[in-house]
Amino acid sequence: MSRRSAIFAALFCLVALGSAVAWQKPFKQFPGIEYEDFPLPPDYQEKTEWVFARLMYPAAQTYGFRGNANWKEGASNWTIDYPRSDRHLAMAVRRLTRLHVRSVEQVVDLDDVDDVFNYPWLYAVELGYWDLTPTQITKFREYLLRGGFFMCDDFHGTQEWAGFIRVMNKVFPDRKIIDIPDDDQIFHVLYNLQDRFQVPGAQSLYSGRTYEKDGFQARWRGIYDDHGRIMVAICHNMDLGDSWEWADVPQYPERNSSLGMKVATNYIIYSMTH
Repeated sequence: MSRRSAIFAALFCLVALGSAVAWQKPFKQFPGIEYEDFPLPPDYQEKTEWVFARLMYPAAQTYGFRGNANWKEGASNWTIDYPRSDRHLAMAVRRLTRLHVRSVEQVVDLDDVDDVFNYPWLYAVELGYWDLTPTQITKFREYLLRGGFFMCDDFHGTQEWAGFIRVMNKVFPDRKIIDIPDDDQIFHVLYNLQDRFQVPGAQSLYSGRTYEKDGFQARWRGIYDDHGRIMVAICHNMDLGDSWEWADVPQYPERNSSLGMKVATNYIIYSMTH
């Protein structure tokens, strides 16, 4: 590539990044089920190249529904661990990579026109109890097929798996969910993660169990696009969100938080390079 072409390409990337930042929705903090008024870091308004994007969603009005029935106001299933886990992970990614990371998360609503397309990596929890409208399903499918990456976490056992599948089968009725092979790039893009194990939530501190419900074995699953790229990374029977949330608590084992941070960092780097 000539010097002139390289300069043009660099300028194009800067303009594209600036355009994406310009169109992002303003930061807003919502009340969570566990945290209602979490303190903001002093640099929370900084414009950066990567933001932890958390999906808000309507919860099915069935067993497992928590909190506020108006999911757009927060304090619902999608706010579990929020915002403490999000900000701890953002802090870790700042330290572990060269990404310019914002210190606070961004809550993403699929009903907000095209806002979701500003974020290459999207995260959600408690998907045993999620629900999406037909319009949201169409937007979500488009996001993934256009290059978006979705990481879902903290749901356990056969009942919650059925709740997850009920919605995901509407998003991709024609695509299989498979166990991600150990040699997939997502496990090696930054850290080599051959020695993965079931990462438990904070409940393990008093229960002594690494599993919840009948989710005895951690399953690392995915949905691939037509080019072999993982679009949906499914962390079933584990609670990586708790491993970030409780990383600063001495009683919570460091090995759990360490693996949780490494998995998320790999997934983030993968989402921006594949």
